[in-house]
Amino acid sequence: MRDSLTSLDAALASVLAQARLLPGSEQVSTFDADGRVLLAQAVSPLQVPPHDNSAMDGYAVRSRDITAAGALLPVSQRIAAGQMGQPLAPATAARIFTGAPLPEGADAVVMQEDCELQEDGQVRVNAQPRAGQWVRRAGDDIVRGAVVLEAGTRLTPAELGLAASIGLAQLEVARRPRVALFSTGDELVMPGSVRPEDMPPGAIYNSNRFFLRAMLQRLGCEVTDLGIVPDQREATVTALRDAARAHDLILTSGGVSVGEEDHIKPALEQLGQLDLWKIAIKPGKPFAYGRLGATHFMGLPGNPVSSFVTFLLLVRPFLLRLQGVADVAPRSIAARADFDWPRGDRRREFLRVRYNAAGGLELFRNQTSNLLTSAAWGDGVVDNPPENAIARGDTVRFLSFAELMA
Repeated sequence: MRDSLTSLDAALASVLAQARLLPGSEQVSTFDADGRVLLAQAVSPLQVPPHDNSAMDGYAVRSRDITAAGALLPVSQRIAAGQMGQPLAPATAARIFTGAPLPEGADAVVMQEDCELQEDGQVRVNAQPRAGQWVRRAGDDIVRGAVVLEAGTRLTPAELGLAASIGLAQLEVARRPRVALFSTGDELVMPGSVRPEDMPPGAIYNSNRFFLRAMLQRLGCEVTDLGIVPDQREATVTALRDAARAHDLILTSGGVSVGEEDHIKPALEQLGQLDLWKIAIKPGKPFAYGRLGATHFMGLPGNPVSSFVTFLLLVRPFLLRLQGVADVAPRSIAARADFDWPRGDRRREFLRVRYNAAGGLELFRNQTSNLLTSAAWGDGVVDNPPENAIARGDTVRFLSFAELMA
């Protein structure tokens, strides 16, 4: 008889239903807000650009003064960016530079490549301009009163520049989630503590701790690394109890199955509440969500790729929602499969792939959950529905690591 499996969509909906915006906020410099989540709308107090301005270095003119190419006009003034010129007299031109406000009366700019400055101070205009040519209109980018950034926006460098363009030196952002991270397993050894040639039989280096910590920090979390907890019931209880005192989330890898050496489940049930699921994904499957009072708990499988993928699909959206991000679903891209996958699994599969020189996706040689090389090699995963075979040339749903780990 097959085990009862929970769909990924059901598991994600369940954990997101528990995610509430963290209390408190911070005012931070716009310089320091990269990756943070905006809590209040950014409304523009001005229009951008503030004035009609030149999109080119050249000459500002009244287009009706130039009825044919080759017209000669006296140059009446010079206007650089940041300067306001005088009204443009009829049948004259103003030397103007990119970004400089257009003088009153001018309605076009002729680029300098189409002009010849004469020794007597006149300019020959060798192209007949049309009204509006090379003119950037006031408010063309942003109008006064416009909502430039919505609350819940995760700020990127482009959005920081946008905030600065309307004069925002400080931004109100969600506070950083405080996350306690630890691994379980007597077989785990920290790199640097034992030389490879001295590793005891059955021991492995703890890789999960490194990539999980890095991904948490990329999501803006304050991480407390609690190291490796022994496979002992009391040690697990103590670690959980201590971590719950000052953290919003406890994240563990390993120990979430139901074997005799898996102590997370009984320890968490002793201290709080736990939901343990077998999720219908591959790699992945064992996943735990629970609460210790106000502190959330999420337990990931111990196999490196299972832990890596489960973090991206479940923990990442949960942490974004804690910070106020509304749309946390990963965006898929339609891509061409340059491989065959003759028989799909009963679980939803996330196949490690990368782009090839022809623009299609090639498959990593081995899709088992212990090969972390597949994650380092790949550009992302193909989200393959249950029981779905893939033939070379098929269109598939691709999820990019670049986006999922941003």
